[in-house]
Amino acid sequence: MDPKERIIIALDVGTKHEALALAEALKDARVVKIGMELFTAEGPALLEEAIRMGKKPFLDLKYHDIPNTVAGAVRAAARKDVHMLTLHAAGGEEMMTAASRAAQEESARTGKQRPILLGVTVLTSLKDEELRRIGFAHAVAEQALRLAFLARDSGLDGVVCSPHEIEIIKRECGGDFLVVTPGIRPAWAAAQDQKRIMTPAEAIGKGADYLVIGRPITGAPSPHEAFLRVLAELEES
Repeated sequence: MDPKERIIIALDVGTKHEALALAEALKDARVVKIGMELFTAEGPALLEEAIRMGKKPFLDLKYHDIPNTVAGAVRAAARKDVHMLTLHAAGGEEMMTAASRAAQEESARTGKQRPILLGVTVLTSLKDEELRRIGFAHAVAEQALRLAFLARDSGLDGVVCSPHEIEIIKRECGGDFLVVTPGIRPAWAAAQDQKRIMTPAEAIGKGADYLVIGRPITGAPSPHEAFLRVLAELEES
């Protein structure tokens, strides 16, 4: 895979103006993540503008609802040419299977490329004690693996997990099962609010397929130079 395709830029800003300015500044970036705040503020039109700029949108809304509702949302995303999207693996097998089927059917109906479906395992802000308070009996790594198995068996393309679950998920779920990893911080960047973090080179070395990177790049004095710095690290690794 082209290293430029591996880096997903998190456009964690509040307005379309800010997001498009970042996308334009990051001329070599290919994939951009549009999350809940930005999508809620600006809506689906932002997806279309990102595509017109030559970017591949990763819609990170973490769908989690009854199967029919999630299937409808996936169909709508597929019609918008979304490149990747997320849903919570904790929504269960029926929900994820419905999402996978909806993506396949919409692609066949429209002739458009099917979006890559990713199950969110355990948020990178959570640690073992928070999981226990929520009601999960397992530690983070075991819970992430259980949900990865469920996502794979439901027809999803891969999962989102912290860097520390990459190796076990790749080993147990197979090399073709995609792993998308937030919590990526270059050695020269601050950890901020994510606890289970790793450098880009370390994550790729453990088997990650895609790295989600936000503020270390978008908050840098020159986002383009920061992107190239991360890219160079990946190419060297």
